[in-house]
Amino acid sequence: MAEINIVLVEPEIPQNTGNIARTCDCTGAALHIVKPMGFEIDDRKLKRAGLDYWWDLEIHYYESLDEFLSLHGDKPLCFFTTKSDNIYTNRDFSQEEAWLVFGKETKGLPETLLCNNESKTVRIPMIGDKRSLNLSNSVAIAVYEVLRQRNYKQLKTEGERIRMLNSLLNEN
Repeated sequence: MAEINIVLVEPEIPQNTGNIARTCDCTGAALHIVKPMGFEIDDRKLKRAGLDYWWDLEIHYYESLDEFLSLHGDKPLCFFTTKSDNIYTNRDFSQEEAWLVFGKETKGLPETLLCNNESKTVRIPMIGDKRSLNLSNSVAIAVYEVLRQRNYKQLKTEGERIRMLNSLLNEN
């Protein structure tokens, strides 16, 4: 199992899921999809958004939220919602596994789940009464916070151009 796990509960928009798949692939995160989905996996838009990455992913599917929770409810789950007072950057993600859980685009996560797990909920701050950020943007923000807290472990942090320039400077 990956150290970072992205959980999408009933995703509705294939482009968002494709973008999230790409983020997972570029960061080594696993993608967990809880059905029902608002699209088919072979949806052309989904493939277009993440075609180069989709087949390389560690991806898991669950028939329901109950199935997911029965298998992973003991993990360090972190529920992202606009309804929390806890800011995501205040959460310690330095433990071995991170499980970042996101709800569907139109409704978020179920209220009962949030009420039963209030201490595990976090929010991404926004201006005033804005409804929410795009799901794929929220996932990227969350994943990179986990990675930042782990000092970008196992990620390439040096650009090609800078290495080439340094190499040229060292030759002279």
